[in-house]
Amino acid sequence: MTLTRDDVIEAASVIGGRVRRTPVVEAAPGVWLKLECLQHAGSFKVRGAFNRMLSADLPAAGVIAASGGNHGLAVAHAARALGIRAEIFVPEVCAPVKIAGLRALGAEVVVTGAIYADALGASRKRAAETGALELHAYDQHEVVAGQGTLALELEEQVPGLDTIVVAAGGGGLSGGVRAAFGGEVVVVEPELIPTIHRALAAREPVQVDVSGVGADALGASRAGAIALEVLQDRVTSVLVSDEAISEARRTLWRDHRVASEHAGAAAYAALLSGRWAPSPGSTTAIVVCGSNTDPATLA
Repeated sequence: MTLTRDDVIEAASVIGGRVRRTPVVEAAPGVWLKLECLQHAGSFKVRGAFNRMLSADLPAAGVIAASGGNHGLAVAHAARALGIRAEIFVPEVCAPVKIAGLRALGAEVVVTGAIYADALGASRKRAAETGALELHAYDQHEVVAGQGTLALELEEQVPGLDTIVVAAGGGGLSGGVRAAFGGEVVVVEPELIPTIHRALAAREPVQVDVSGVGADALGASRAGAIALEVLQDRVTSVLVSDEAISEARRTLWRDHRVASEHAGAAAYAALLSGRWAPSPGSTTAIVVCGSNTDPATLA
């Protein structure tokens, strides 16, 4: 079933009061930063986690998820808020700060496999054994609809908004934003993980290798089918280098005192590196989507 704006509006009503309405700041004339890095659990992913859980009958076994880190933190946060058990499978590439955060939120953490796809396979086997509710990081209808609620907020916060720029892994955020927003959507990925870029070219999910500074949060090796369906039209796909992502992260901290993980700065990197530029006179919002990082590495 194709994801629509109505699905996102419904998700907004479901999660109302559970997530923060994160602020926007003007970084340059006509360019706004949506600080989703200030969201509960440090990323936009708590939107989809709450929508999935609140739209389902929660089993006694609780919930289970595979994650590079941020989705797991979101699931753990929502599970704790709802008083249920959470078991999170993460790959070895998961940042130590994220594993520590998962445990601090009370989740049971299993570290397994080299990349996200390995953790996903293990989590699905475990879910079949226990009966826990699975929360996919980017390819469940309720999850993608929940992520799209960010676009509804932006429409209210930034009058005359023409363009939303988002980083992408498997497509949960970009798919939700595309379904909700009638303007231009720019999808930014690391050159070393062109998951959506290649899927759009092939018009179907394709397998890609995963590496680089964004691997823990943007490390999906295949695009989600739900997102890919809505991303086929009215989307600009942009690839940025790891160096550009690192520089954008430093700039966010130096110039705006915004603490972002590498993946969280990827969308901003498209603008700063010149890989993408807004149309003259347009109004753009760039999503800074994650802050789960070691502060000692920001300078």
